[in-house]
Amino acid sequence: MKKINIPSYLERKYSALWDEFKSSPFKMEDAVRLLEEKTKDKKEEIPVFLSELRKAGYLTITPDPEDMRKTIYTLISKEEIIKELFEEGKEIIGRGEIEGILKKAADLIRTRVDYKFILVLLFLKRISDKWDLEYEDAFREAIEDGLDEKEAKEEAKRAPYHNFDIPEDCRWENIRKEVENLPEKFSKALKVLSERNPDLKDALGDIDFIQFSSNRENFEILRQLVELFSERKLYNVSPDILGDAYEWILKYFAPQKAKEGEVYTPREVISLLVRIMDPKPGESIYDPASGSNGMLIISYQYVQKNKGKKEADKLFLYGQEVNQKTLALGRMNLYIHNIENANLSAGDTLLYPKFKERDDIKKFDIVIANPPWNQDGYDEDILKKGEFWQKRFKYGFTPKQSADWAWIQHMLSSADDKKGKVGVVIDNGCLFRGGKERAIRAKILEDDLIECVILLPEKLFYNTGAPGAIIILNKNKKENRKGKVLFINACNEYEQHPEVKKLNKLGEQNIQKIVKVYEEFIDVNGFSRIVSLDEIKNNDYNLNVTLYVFPEEKVEEIDIEKEWQDINKTEEEIKLVEEKIEEYLKEIK
Repeated sequence: MKKINIPSYLERKYSALWDEFKSSPFKMEDAVRLLEEKTKDKKEEIPVFLSELRKAGYLTITPDPEDMRKTIYTLISKEEIIKELFEEGKEIIGRGEIEGILKKAADLIRTRVDYKFILVLLFLKRISDKWDLEYEDAFREAIEDGLDEKEAKEEAKRAPYHNFDIPEDCRWENIRKEVENLPEKFSKALKVLSERNPDLKDALGDIDFIQFSSNRENFEILRQLVELFSERKLYNVSPDILGDAYEWILKYFAPQKAKEGEVYTPREVISLLVRIMDPKPGESIYDPASGSNGMLIISYQYVQKNKGKKEADKLFLYGQEVNQKTLALGRMNLYIHNIENANLSAGDTLLYPKFKERDDIKKFDIVIANPPWNQDGYDEDILKKGEFWQKRFKYGFTPKQSADWAWIQHMLSSADDKKGKVGVVIDNGCLFRGGKERAIRAKILEDDLIECVILLPEKLFYNTGAPGAIIILNKNKKENRKGKVLFINACNEYEQHPEVKKLNKLGEQNIQKIVKVYEEFIDVNGFSRIVSLDEIKNNDYNLNVTLYVFPEEKVEEIDIEKEWQDINKTEEEIKLVEEKIEEYLKEIK
């Protein structure tokens, strides 16, 4: 194992030898002659020095071709030593290993403490390890530029070389040294990092490790989590793998958090929606209920997969989230995924939309969301207290018990007036409920803004077994789609969830089938149907998918010959049983 720092006495021997030989080979007698003269070393000590330099990685030895009993020595330059040293530390961690670490972490906390502390620790470890990597690269460059070791170390600490400003006492390895003070050290680090890095203020400001570790059991959990994350360096884990690991934690604890009211949108559902929306480089994408930013992340990944990272970086990503802690997790999620082109804001979207342009809300090319279903408390009196309510809720006000169509209206008003598209995952009930919701539906339909309605399978979501729906609204319908709505009944498009027995999941084939039918805008018997606005009007503006498309019942094919054989076999078995019963009765008599 090579070392940057060697004892000063050994450093003097190396420097004297390097000044004389550089990378040229030399023999023992050459070293003895030089060191006796330059450093006044004794002849018998010099083989020991050369051996120590070899062990430290500063020297290689090979047999002398003229005399195999002797050795040829060759020094290794400082630059090469540093380069090799840093490469040694950049061992790539695979998906399985990082998930294994997180599974151990999940097992440690179980349901006893908030899973968000795992995510915070993962984030802190990542940015700290990344700082170390940036430092190493900057140090190497400084050495190559001619700076001495001390100067190079100071140069490598400068802000231009780092994504985040992380002072020495806030770095992971320095925090973990003081085991008894872990809660205080982490809390202090979060405070300092928030102050010195404005982008992290919302992400880290509300995390309290002191409160977390208020009892001995939680303190022990924290200690074990820290040691677990300290096992491996995370700077060389690819963003895709680390991002998936972050998502794994969100998904792993989703069933538990669903009971507490937290909503986790299955990534397969988001993937379906994103493929339908088909975002392109240069477009703006807005999620008004952004949560952990799954919609924005998968939109980015979609463009990256099809066009490359440079093109994905041309997207303009926006998100608003009312819950500060959820917003913080969302910010961390974006960083973990190496996505920097996102603008996030905190606040109640229905009342105080944060993205504005002059005297109106900002307009976007694509608006996508899974807003809270049947959210209570947003009736006319409340919505009129919000900003721009006249423009946003022009189709009407929602009943107090469900804000579904308030969300849809906000999303519609946020979409570009000429080409904007809206994709919303919503409660199936909003498709057919009467009263104020029916009145809003009717007006939106009359303006020919609804392009497609998709009924999803049941048991996709962690917080409800009810089937959700996707509504696609389009302000720039193609000519062949005007005056029509495509209904897709995807209630049977699922496979068994691989981890949660009670849940279903959209498989890749299911997603492809739905997207294909949407793109081609076609009728498929028992699966999809194009319906005119007149027919929908005649059905009292009811958008219930099963009203227009009902899956064909699968008719089981019967093998008549086999069935007949089975019947004959059964009859023979019955006959034998009857004969035995008769024999038993005779014996009794």
